[in-house]
Amino acid sequence: MKIAFVVNDVATEQHYYTTTRLAMSATSAGHQAWMMGMGDFGYEPDGSLTARARAGADKKYRSLERYLEDVQRPETERQIPLDDLDVVMLRADPADEGGAAWANNASVAFGDLMASNGVLVVNDPSTLAKALSKAYFQHFPEAVRPRTLISRDGKRIGDFVEELGGRAVLKPLQGSGGEGVFLLNPRERPNLNQIVETLSKDGYVVAQEYLPEAKEGDVRMFVMNGEPLEVDGAVAAFRRTTPEGDVRSNMKAGGKAVPVEVTAEMRALVEAVRPKLVADGMFLVGLDIVGDKLMEVNVFSPGGLGSCQSLYDVDFAPAIVRSLERKVAMRSHYGPQLENRSLATL
Repeated sequence: MKIAFVVNDVATEQHYYTTTRLAMSATSAGHQAWMMGMGDFGYEPDGSLTARARAGADKKYRSLERYLEDVQRPETERQIPLDDLDVVMLRADPADEGGAAWANNASVAFGDLMASNGVLVVNDPSTLAKALSKAYFQHFPEAVRPRTLISRDGKRIGDFVEELGGRAVLKPLQGSGGEGVFLLNPRERPNLNQIVETLSKDGYVVAQEYLPEAKEGDVRMFVMNGEPLEVDGAVAAFRRTTPEGDVRSNMKAGGKAVPVEVTAEMRALVEAVRPKLVADGMFLVGLDIVGDKLMEVNVFSPGGLGSCQSLYDVDFAPAIVRSLERKVAMRSHYGPQLENRSLATL
């Protein structure tokens, strides 16, 4: 299988990233695995698609550090034809591009072109284009979402905060990674106008119901093909604890990973969102859960497989690679009638 992983920039990848783990797993399974950045694509005059890509040596690796070191060597770079690939995983993180709209749109746009040329692209690029905004989250069942207002009107936001009893989470509509997230409580109510003014400079503001369970952090659960990712009885999920005095549990914001017991309520939540994930061709996502509510669906580059392996002594990456192998075999057997979106979650 020829597989490529699209990241923000190959030179800035880290060995502990989930994408590095997936690429090394594919390489160790005998596949030809490439890594490329969002600025490495090319549309040639003859209509063909190419990219500058890098790969590790054709051997089994035991060390993520050694694997990435080999991949990042400049001499490994090749110009490869993208139409020859079997699978492309779009794993670039919009939060890491500092507002560079061209970069956030590039992998999605080229992903769509590759899918049109018969390459299996996951997650489905046409849906990822919609998911660049947090408004995509509002398409999931209302029963599993916290009460939410999206507006730039300071007065309306203030009224909504009052409806919530004076406690709310405010964040920008665009972006992720825990940046620009504020917890408002009655004591800080006088700062509301300043917070809204700051957030609305870059667009719309999301005002969201605060869930008391958030004090314990949130749960990141990997969902593959619409089902919890489970290997040898262990589910790829963990609780991200919140730093003292901080509302954010995101790992980049200082959250820590601890084991979590996956409850029946969490599985019921996955079942509630499964139809939407499958319909949208979301092969691998990260659900962020607080209590019985879904706080976010990370469809771009859900991270934490390394934390899962450390906590449960289970390597989940090979199961993801095997699922992609199965999809490629299905496409080979059934032919072009299996469209990208439908194949992505079969």
